[in-house]
Amino acid sequence: MSTAYQLIWFRQDLRVQDHAALWHATQAGPTIALVILSPRQWQLHHDAPIKIDFYLRQLQSLKEELARLNIPLLVHTIPLWKDVPEYFATLIQQLPIQHVYANIELGVNELKRDQAVQKLLNQQHKELVLFHDRTLFPVGSIRNQSNLPYQVFGAFKKTCYQRLQPALPQCYPTPAPQQAITDLKLIPSTDIKTLQLDYRKHIPHSHNHEWQVGEAYALQQLDHFVKEQLDHYQLARDFPARAGTSQLSAYLNIGIISIRQCVQALFRSQQGHFEIQSDGQQSWLDELLWREFYQHILFDFPHVSRHLPFKPSTQAIPWRDDPVALAKWQQGRTGIPIVDAGMRQMLATGWMHNRVRMICAMFLSKNLLIDWRKGEQWFMQHLIDGDLAANNGGWQWCASTGTDAVPYFRIFNPVSQSQKFDPHGKYLRKWLPELAHLDDKMIHEPYANNNIQAVDYPAAMVDLKASRAHAIEVFKRCLHA
Repeated sequence: MSTAYQLIWFRQDLRVQDHAALWHATQAGPTIALVILSPRQWQLHHDAPIKIDFYLRQLQSLKEELARLNIPLLVHTIPLWKDVPEYFATLIQQLPIQHVYANIELGVNELKRDQAVQKLLNQQHKELVLFHDRTLFPVGSIRNQSNLPYQVFGAFKKTCYQRLQPALPQCYPTPAPQQAITDLKLIPSTDIKTLQLDYRKHIPHSHNHEWQVGEAYALQQLDHFVKEQLDHYQLARDFPARAGTSQLSAYLNIGIISIRQCVQALFRSQQGHFEIQSDGQQSWLDELLWREFYQHILFDFPHVSRHLPFKPSTQAIPWRDDPVALAKWQQGRTGIPIVDAGMRQMLATGWMHNRVRMICAMFLSKNLLIDWRKGEQWFMQHLIDGDLAANNGGWQWCASTGTDAVPYFRIFNPVSQSQKFDPHGKYLRKWLPELAHLDDKMIHEPYANNNIQAVDYPAAMVDLKASRAHAIEVFKRCLHA
């Protein structure tokens, strides 16, 4: 009688440490691994080439880690998710698979795909066994007194704190190496490196050396942040010229590290007890919980992943259709230095400082009054850490269309933000070299008072004060009609 194998289906969770589905699969019996690559689906979801390249490089690292555990990895390319169930129908005929294990993905398309696979497997008396691994708490488990999902972060956070106090979520052990599988003939696998070369062609300014892959490296970066930067995090995180943030978002996004590992590291000096002892510690925990909040929102209010605003009343806002203005914003040619610096940083590196992301998003959706969904898409097409829930949540917050969003009448002044968080223009000079010769005051507003010192830099495309007033009036008319 042939051996029956458990199949671990990796998705956005490319690690072997603290992996819920992998742990349970290996405890159930001999295990083989699967990754399905879907290039056409990535394109439909606007995933950035630099993000896909990062994923493929980590996939190669995962393959090596799995080899140390004697777990063979099958990589298969299926352009669209709608064809995944048909692939499983063939796979379970070719391989003696008992059950399939995976971690839950929360997007509408992902859930629909998994339901179809579950139905097919059930017809063959097999199971798709799913685990909550991307969040600290299972989606659907954080509820208010009326047993409804929270729509305000402050209340959501308070409940999370209460859930964390008795005990922090524990990490799963790394599976021990299993006995080498010698009697299994795997079907042909996709060549990861060949596919990776195709995506590298679409990265205009490759800074891949700045985004090293591997679990060991990611955990080292996490430890360094907690030990060396956490105490200063609350003060340093808003200044884009400083290395004040963890820059772990890309590693969390594709699951090179887990949210549980982050929280365990955060409270390691308290021996794993939920005891907040510094402002920096609380600030970073709150940032992790914002990420958690948006994941829960994506599940509880799936319309946000269907290009709809969280607040239905804002669907009627008359956004401007201005392709020329949109293009200037996209390429960092707005004439507002902090906005242009952020957009150019993203184009060059695939990453943008979080404070600057908010400034750029609010400028587009308020000062330019251009549909936030066009900005959301542009960010996804260029960010190495592009995450549907966080990106959508952040954009809707800035556009005042989302849950717990900034009130429509509160609009960042990008010049004031620049003066406050980049007072000496260090960040601006790095990404706008044509303004490097200006002094610390003038660099934030190159053409203020008819100054003509700037070289090859456009004048501001809108008057900040007038465009702010116009946006407030538009929102007021729409929301109070």
